[in-house]
Amino acid sequence: MTEMPARAALLSRAKLPTRWGDFDIVAFRFEPEQAEHVALVRGLDAGPVGPEPLLTRIHSECLTGDAFGSLRCDCRDQLERALEELAGMPRAVLLYLRQEGRGIGLANKVRAYALQEQGLDTVEANLHLGFDDDLRDYGVAAAMLGALGVSTVTLMTNNLRKVCGLKRHGITVAGRRPLTSVPTLHNHIYLQTKATKSGHLL
Repeated sequence: MTEMPARAALLSRAKLPTRWGDFDIVAFRFEPEQAEHVALVRGLDAGPVGPEPLLTRIHSECLTGDAFGSLRCDCRDQLERALEELAGMPRAVLLYLRQEGRGIGLANKVRAYALQEQGLDTVEANLHLGFDDDLRDYGVAAAMLGALGVSTVTLMTNNLRKVCGLKRHGITVAGRRPLTSVPTLHNHIYLQTKATKSGHLL
């Protein structure tokens, strides 16, 4: 059953040149949480998107990985690979959702890190803290796409929950494009847990 998406207010828009290419950055606010999320878009000022699937990446905020280069995860690798690929497309979008730590927030994510140092994996740490393994809300992403005039996407993801989440909120997912990363000494257990417990197609 299709659920009603979150209510989105488009706040502002500007040009954003990046090391991968030129985008527009679009800021949104959502009610009732009042959280602010952003989209990086290419070519969506050239008229209606039409029925062709738009290459789309949903990326959840990871301060430790995206900004500080943490080796615990592959978030920054995925973000950079997505931006590089999207920058080569005439029309594309990256949604950057402020849902840190799979939705548990930054402080709890650091608490989960400490539990992982004691031997728990990422799923076990979240459950130990009293959370589900993934609390992210993809109604937010669907509302952002709707506000941008996008109804059909090819989704860059390894996470089938994102595919199901968009579909549940009325977005057509015409295809999926994987994002691969090479396991390292620091993140191989994290990636293994993604595959075996969170259903990621790695």
